[in-house]
Amino acid sequence: MRIVMTSVMVDDQEKALRFYTDVLGFVKKTDVPMGEARWVTVVSPEDPDGVQLVLEPDSHPAAGPFKAALLADGIPFASFAVADAQVEYERLRSAGVVFVQEPVTMGPVTTAVFDDTCGNLIQIAARG
Repeated sequence: MRIVMTSVMVDDQEKALRFYTDVLGFVKKTDVPMGEARWVTVVSPEDPDGVQLVLEPDSHPAAGPFKAALLADGIPFASFAVADAQVEYERLRSAGVVFVQEPVTMGPVTTAVFDDTCGNLIQIAARG
């Protein structure tokens, strides 16, 4: 068994696709119309056949309260591995990404947390 897809719930799929590709650097893998929404996935350019991130519409009634609670508590919805958290923090910050937590080293891991502009906090993490 292996993970092939995971989701992040977004308030606007087009805005999310632009942010996750143009700003974060992911690559669009799938974009299929499905009525009012789309099946949109992105992948890492480092692993184009790897795990896909679904940019899932947050229109389900439970999504709003769930996302609001995570945001209020400062809990990231997802975590992305990076080679160097400080370098990635600087790159993203210079691209206009708003961080709610600057890089912090906790034992063998350095993390930082940013707002994805779609209603989520996202963590970046580097080991070492």
